[in-house]
Amino acid sequence: MSDWKARDLEWSADMRAALAGDNQAYKRLLTALAPFLRKIALRACARTGMSASEVEDAIQETLLAVHLKRHTWDPTQPLAPWLAAIARNKVIDAARRRGRRVETDIAPFEDILAAPDETEILERELDRQEALRLLDQLSPKQREAIEAVSIRGQSLRDAAAALGVKEGALRVSVHRGLKSLAELYRKSS
Repeated sequence: MSDWKARDLEWSADMRAALAGDNQAYKRLLTALAPFLRKIALRACARTGMSASEVEDAIQETLLAVHLKRHTWDPTQPLAPWLAAIARNKVIDAARRRGRRVETDIAPFEDILAAPDETEILERELDRQEALRLLDQLSPKQREAIEAVSIRGQSLRDAAAALGVKEGALRVSVHRGLKSLAELYRKSS
């Protein structure tokens, strides 16, 4: 029997004992699992582009999940695959929470990223005022639809619920409103 299978049998026995109320077996199990979970978390972090510094957080979250969900483990099955799945999922959850961030030195882009000058600020304000003037020329129904979906970024479902209309009707209002805005813009240019 391989060393890994022997450890899994030992861990499974400790987990069954822990589920039966043996606190010493549970403590022994959690202590033994840390190196195993660390290896899984290191590999998963590398695959998801997370730094190695985030491994310990993933291990802690995994151990907490094991503690909270230990009753869901099937005692007739090996423990290691169940643990590995939890660990991988915790790393994936952490990656989703932090998003895909890429750090780049911005020094070469200082000129491009510089604060806008007064002329740019004035032009943006004039554009904003023009957009509001054009929106004011739409019907209230079209304006509400465009503000909800295109300006505030609400989903069609959320905006429809907030406005008390059906999604299809909202979709039509947005389409017609954008078409009207385009025509108003062409006339004003």
